[in-house]
Amino acid sequence: MEPIKDIVKSPEWQKVRKSLLGQWSKRPMWCCTQLKNFLGSVSSTSNDKLRIVMNYLTGSGFRSGKIKHSCVTTIRTQISVEIKKRKAKKEW
Repeated sequence: MEPIKDIVKSPEWQKVRKSLLGQWSKRPMWCCTQLKNFLGSVSSTSNDKLRIVMNYLTGSGFRSGKIKHSCVTTIRTQISVEIKKRKAKKEW
């Protein structure tokens, strides 16, 4: 499995990440929509995309509680469930 520090260098992800900077306090739903657009369908997206978004949503801004919104919890739960499903099927 490729290290997270390498997969987050993806130009597609970097573009999304930059668009989110400074936006969470003003438009959290918009930010969640950007993350959902990047992921696509959780059940069929790549393991790398699941890892990238989960890594982002468990970062310090979210851990410290500075960034909070119900849509964040929803996305994290969906990703978590999907990762568990894939690990059970040995697709991870």
